[in-house]
Amino acid sequence: MTPAVRVPEELSARVPAEQRGPGLDRDAVRMLVSRGVEVAHHTFTELPRLVRAGDLLVVNTSATLAAAVDGRIGHARVVVHFSTRGDDGRWAVELREPDGRGTTRPRAGGPAGTQVRLPGGGWLVLEEPLSGRSGRLWWARVAGPGVPGLLREHGRPIRYAYTERDQPLSVYQTVFALPSADGAGSAEMPSAARPFTARLVAELVSRGVQFAPVTLHTGVASAEAHEPPYPERFAVPGASARLINAAKAGGSRVLAVGTTAVRAVESAVGADGVVRARAGWTDLVVTPERGVRVVDGLLTGLHEPEASHLLMLEAVAGREAIERGYEAALQGRYLWHEFGDVHLVLP
Repeated sequence: MTPAVRVPEELSARVPAEQRGPGLDRDAVRMLVSRGVEVAHHTFTELPRLVRAGDLLVVNTSATLAAAVDGRIGHARVVVHFSTRGDDGRWAVELREPDGRGTTRPRAGGPAGTQVRLPGGGWLVLEEPLSGRSGRLWWARVAGPGVPGLLREHGRPIRYAYTERDQPLSVYQTVFALPSADGAGSAEMPSAARPFTARLVAELVSRGVQFAPVTLHTGVASAEAHEPPYPERFAVPGASARLINAAKAGGSRVLAVGTTAVRAVESAVGADGVVRARAGWTDLVVTPERGVRVVDGLLTGLHEPEASHLLMLEAVAGREAIERGYEAALQGRYLWHEFGDVHLVLP
């Protein structure tokens, strides 16, 4: 496992790139580029010159939800982070404590039977932990107004203490985000795609780069927890499967935009290496031992190096390349987290 890396507090991106100065857009971030153990420093606007005609970018179309809602347990204030909707109508939730600075801190989960009053006259009841690994996330039965309406009316984007202030939900939507008819979405932004702008996408298309949309609705990661990822809902459409297979057959590179896109597409490939249309739940954890069967490269944000994220990066690029990349990002004073700089890993 890659050694633990401590990220200095001043390297946390506290506001989005477009709020750091006049005339800036989302793409005003830096981009570390790794080819094996060789690293180079670029800006994100140089991406069209670093990819090739025929390359295929796999992008996640999941929209970000306003998934944080204030609630009360008796007289105590809590914040409910709505993570994932189950097939039985329950929601996986994380209860957090307000920290008095506009963000939250962890609290012990449970116990079963805990009732939380919600805005608008609804409430939820905790039923059971999501898994035996941790009591952080619980399955809860929600009564009263539907959760999608509750989030639209009373929710706000989940944010953590390293950010400076609340932001409108639009700040947490990527250019690829498509609202779901059933109100499903991601509890936390699929942030690797955040620097893309419509202009940059148009430039990539004009240079012969293709896009394959997939969907993976991310659950609550929680900044303090280092747990393996939970099962998440995903879909790989038939048209995207055909694009990926054609790219592989033609010798073009398949580059995933974000670890969510890796998880989705690697969940849809068979033992024969063919990607097929699939939709449902994935519990796949991509590790160096399992390897990747589809993805040749990856664009990812710079995040705290928790275990499952690093294992996936090592599966794509190898341990030595990822160690060198993290070292270069720290030396180069790159900015971290969802509003920060990005890392392009090329074969």
